[in-house]
Amino acid sequence: MRSTDGGHGNLLAISDLHIGYAENRALVEKMRPETDDDWLLVAGDIGEIVADIRWALETLSSRFRKVIWVPGNHELWTHPKDEVQLRGVARYEHLVALCRELGVITPEDPYPVWDGPGGPAVVAPLFLLYDYSFLPQGCVTKDQGLAYAQGTGVICSDEHLLHPDPYPSREAWCRARVAETEHRLAELPDDLPVIPVNHYPLDRHPTDILRYPEFAMWCGTRLTADWHRRFRVEAMVYGHLHIPRTTWHEGVRFEEVSVGYPREWRKRPGTPGTLRRILPMEVGAGDGGAAPGVGRGRGELR
Repeated sequence: MRSTDGGHGNLLAISDLHIGYAENRALVEKMRPETDDDWLLVAGDIGEIVADIRWALETLSSRFRKVIWVPGNHELWTHPKDEVQLRGVARYEHLVALCRELGVITPEDPYPVWDGPGGPAVVAPLFLLYDYSFLPQGCVTKDQGLAYAQGTGVICSDEHLLHPDPYPSREAWCRARVAETEHRLAELPDDLPVIPVNHYPLDRHPTDILRYPEFAMWCGTRLTADWHRRFRVEAMVYGHLHIPRTTWHEGVRFEEVSVGYPREWRKRPGTPGTLRRILPMEVGAGDGGAAPGVGRGRGELR
């Protein structure tokens, strides 16, 4: 693990930048640190196109003392408009190499220690995916859940664009990532709190207010439901739901830090694209927005 120089700065977070939208790209262009010592956590879904991902990370890493990135589902898509047509693990590894070129920390690197205000704390970027275990009520298998979701008009574009190669399924890839990550977290020092950063929440409770509850299947795994207790979590940082807010679960703070799509953030009070301060703790974040998904006539790739 690597430490900060100590004593100054803010640990800030953002996710779901979706810079394929010109309005969202403009938000990234305006993002600036509050101090020279600020770190920025980017919890996935910068965009679908590798060139766009590079632009955003290069822009942000030139401004912040340290940038830490985890992949969202959109970065893992093999989008027909992307020049990079790698799939699955090969695509993820390509993005990790891009980050290392830019000096951006990824889930494959040693976990850094935030030693600034509110610290010390281990910042643990995670890549865990999902395994369809957040099933709709009354469903007991993935096939039942998918059939139910399709019947209501809700389906995630991952089913067409996020390939698990060389794993046989997304849930198999998820299980492998969970096992590897669990081992790494178990080796952390007992005397330091942990700030996990993942595109999906570690627990299902944030999905309880989804407009389309069926979409929870693409939002995490039950395998991590006790991690906030087991691994001394100070705050769990995530995105994906496009419902920026602070919740507390069993005494642990969960921070959803999404920007979301322009049609979502235009409806919210406050300045769009505002970075969430994780440490020292920020209080008073509001709710708003909707979960990403394709369904009921909403016709966008999510």
